[in-house]
Amino acid sequence: MPRGVRKKSESGIYHILLRGQNRQIIFQEDEDKERFLQTLKDCKNKSGWKIYAYCLMGNHIHLLLHELDEDTGIIMRRIGASYVYWYNRKYKCCGHLFQDRYKSEPVETDGYFLTVLRYIHQNPVKAGHSKKVSDYKWSSYNEYMNNNGITDTSFALSIFNEDREKAIQNFIDFHNEQKEANCLEMEESFRMTDEEAIAIIKGKYFVSSSLQLKDFEKEKRNICIKELKEKGLSTRQIERLTGISRSIILKA
Repeated sequence: MPRGVRKKSESGIYHILLRGQNRQIIFQEDEDKERFLQTLKDCKNKSGWKIYAYCLMGNHIHLLLHELDEDTGIIMRRIGASYVYWYNRKYKCCGHLFQDRYKSEPVETDGYFLTVLRYIHQNPVKAGHSKKVSDYKWSSYNEYMNNNGITDTSFALSIFNEDREKAIQNFIDFHNEQKEANCLEMEESFRMTDEEAIAIIKGKYFVSSSLQLKDFEKEKRNICIKELKEKGLSTRQIERLTGISRSIILKA
């Protein structure tokens, strides 16, 4: 079936969802997240686009960006190529890390812009990774407080109020509201956090990366899959963290 044509944003602003291939994890350690943020910074400085929000999760990334001189497709290819090259060298992997086709939606009104902004920042809370939006280290939320980082904060704050101090307070109040939003999402829930699952895999099978399980000899790999299921990992979670296909996991 042919791919659908992406909806073009008249404002140039897009909500982007970038996912791991086969739902696999794309950040094994904090160093990986730090590297991805550095990649965003380098690509942003080179190409001149703006980023209004980001959130790095275990197996996916949310971005709210504004294309200027470069098309969003070029921006995402540049980001992906740089990070994947580094990641594969670090973990001695090869091939794809990200799903070939990222998801995107146009953001064309101030109202929906703020909805997406809040949705991205609340993502870790809704996924159970933190109790408060401000507690999560790997999103752009706190950059709005200290104005220090890769996020272009002025545009969003100007929507709340022309006075910066009042705008920040309005920003905080807005993010404390709990409202449903029909935005791009993963639509997944897990019995065990990815961090807990990775710790089990590394400790039990003496590997430096959970992705190494897919390179095990077939019989050993299948034994590992059965053991992980018994420990409470879901099929989707094993698929995402190891890169092993769903069909193999179901047959194991």
